[in-house]
Amino acid sequence: MDDTNRLTQKKEQWAKARRGGEEREVFHEGNDRLPPGQHLVETFPVLDLGFKPDIPHSEWTLSLGGFVTTPVIWTWEQFQAQPRFRDVSDFHCVTSWSRYDNEWEGVSFKHILSVVAPLSLAKFVLFKSYDDYTTNLPLEACNDDDVLLASKWNGAPLTREHGGPVRVIVPKRYAWKGAKWVKEITFLDKDEKGFWEVRGYSNTALPWLNDRYA
Repeated sequence: MDDTNRLTQKKEQWAKARRGGEEREVFHEGNDRLPPGQHLVETFPVLDLGFKPDIPHSEWTLSLGGFVTTPVIWTWEQFQAQPRFRDVSDFHCVTSWSRYDNEWEGVSFKHILSVVAPLSLAKFVLFKSYDDYTTNLPLEACNDDDVLLASKWNGAPLTREHGGPVRVIVPKRYAWKGAKWVKEITFLDKDEKGFWEVRGYSNTALPWLNDRYA
């Protein structure tokens, strides 16, 4: 068995162990800011599958393609040269913790849309990471004022453990929809479920609906 298959097998075992076992005894009904079933933390927990890719800036690229007018591959320098976008948002993990007032800096998804100009066929977006993780969203969910590709968190460069050099931030969805270590964004005409979605997690992942599992 090669390393890729071992990693995939490990992820599947981890998913089965977590699935149904992370509801936890949290009965908060939620409010306008804290979704149901969540509890507030002040730390920033690290949850991953045991593999954190180490991508030097000199080797990092981001590919934007699929059903778009202008496919793009950005180097780190080209990504950094894009207009800077800053936003403060809350972060909701499916394992029931939330963290308020995270300061993100990077490139807004609206800017990405202006660069690649999706074709009318494009209805969905698939994100792929340097560890081969994938996750999916409707294009309309990405075309929101607070969605971005973040390279900084609370004023400092995003660390490797939190998905650096660049991760996706989608505040209105559970955090697994925001791919760490992102390397490819593909605009599709059909929905293609990602790693967790094919393993029983919700395809929509809406925190205020407690929408954790399919």
